[in-house]
Amino acid sequence: MNWDRIEGNWKQIKGKAREQWGKLTDDDLDVVAGRREQLAGKVQERYGCAREDAEKQVAEWERKATDSWFRK
Repeated sequence: MNWDRIEGNWKQIKGKAREQWGKLTDDDLDVVAGRREQLAGKVQERYGCAREDAEKQVAEWERKATDSWFRK
């Protein structure tokens, strides 16, 4: 999945991020606003993991993104 598509449709799919990372608040997701670096930073902050691990988690989540995540 192209990250530009995720970012452009963030309001539609931020629920998927919430499913993946339940410790992220709605405010966290609003601040992230689809930006990959900010998402990794929030994952790192909320889960107390290394930056590299947070970035790997975001990359894996991105790979799982499918067209079904986006409203038609």
